[in-house]
Amino acid sequence: MKIPRKASLPARSLAAIFALLVASTSACRSQPPDPSTASAQKPTSMPSAPIASAATDAAAPTPAASTSVAGDAEAPAASDEPLAGTLFTKDVQAAFRVAACAGDDSFIPAGLDKKMVDTHCAILKSGYDEYKREWVDVAGPFLAKLRPAGLPKQVVYPFGGGDLVTALATFPEATEITTISLEIAGDLRGITKPDNKRLEKELATLREHLGKLFLKAHSRTINLDIETRGAVPGEAAFTLAAMAIHGFEPVTYRYFDFTDEGSLHYLTEADIAKAEKANKTGRSGPFANAEIRFKKTGESQIRVFRHVAYDLSDANVKRFPQLMKHLDTKPKVSAMTKAASHLLWDDTNFSVIRDWLMGHTDWMISDTTGVPPRIAKKNGFVQDVYGQYEYAEPFGTVNNRDMNDFHEKFKGSAPIAFRYGYPDNKSHGHIVVTHKPGVGGLKP
Repeated sequence: MKIPRKASLPARSLAAIFALLVASTSACRSQPPDPSTASAQKPTSMPSAPIASAATDAAAPTPAASTSVAGDAEAPAASDEPLAGTLFTKDVQAAFRVAACAGDDSFIPAGLDKKMVDTHCAILKSGYDEYKREWVDVAGPFLAKLRPAGLPKQVVYPFGGGDLVTALATFPEATEITTISLEIAGDLRGITKPDNKRLEKELATLREHLGKLFLKAHSRTINLDIETRGAVPGEAAFTLAAMAIHGFEPVTYRYFDFTDEGSLHYLTEADIAKAEKANKTGRSGPFANAEIRFKKTGESQIRVFRHVAYDLSDANVKRFPQLMKHLDTKPKVSAMTKAASHLLWDDTNFSVIRDWLMGHTDWMISDTTGVPPRIAKKNGFVQDVYGQYEYAEPFGTVNNRDMNDFHEKFKGSAPIAFRYGYPDNKSHGHIVVTHKPGVGGLKP
């Protein structure tokens, strides 16, 4: 079957675009096998002693403690013990207020033009409001019925760069969320040393990219990579916007790497300086992976969000298995993916992460770029489908067997009123729930 090319979309206001946020936002849209860059992800051995800094609050007590950890429990335990590594608390608070338009005005860095920030936020907040009204209020009750009780509160989201907003909408009770994609977290330190003229341009660019990314998901990787060079990196901006939308606030921010055993090593200022001196950048640099501890506004429970910049192709994860070793410390998780360029259909290049999902989850939600029916059946899963699906949009490599299997599975399925990841080739929204028999929610 010949699949038509994606039609161009008309220009929209930012507020209208935000209404489509979850419909189109997602993971890295295209991740070809990239073994030539796999060496960029090999962790280096670095000193772990924290260095105190007034700018980064490295020694400040925080609500949770961790040093080198293989995997967090369902909910981080409260403790007065300082966290390992350097904490970029002031930086993340500043970015939360300036870029994501939430938090207290006291977080705005000295010397930054508040009027400029207020102008940016007036536009952004109208988009937030419309997104909540047109997507959260529609999709939220539907997703709540799909979720069975007692799901693990640890969530793993492969190919999920920049998409905490959907993860929180799908799993509002999650205490730990891990997204994995090619995009790096980026250097957040520039926000506390703002150049008003430059920052004004960057905030305008951020708004522009939000609009483009929500409508044209296939350009996501390029746009997020551009934003990693700004005062507020793209991954951080999208993550903090998600927290603002869903009523959360950041508590701490720090960078990490993986040891050879798969445990987390939190970076200090000395680690970062050493990596920068060695000109390490991208997924080999010190700003590749970031952790934000966050909480619901007005509550005390600390939750954990981690973004990992990693090439999930089989060649890379087999050569550098540190991420998979870390994921193996999570016996059972809740899982999701969407708009994943059909990579989980690829037996040759992305079977490792697919097999891991089949072994570590009993319940996964996706669009049709998730686990194909033949693999679900082979591993003892059943699939429930919602919405309509004719044939695939041509993102990534699409094979006819899996596409036709989904086409048959969706026959007679009723439409849904929102999108969850890619639409089909006729712009229909759809959802696939892949679960073990007996592990399912109510039918909406």
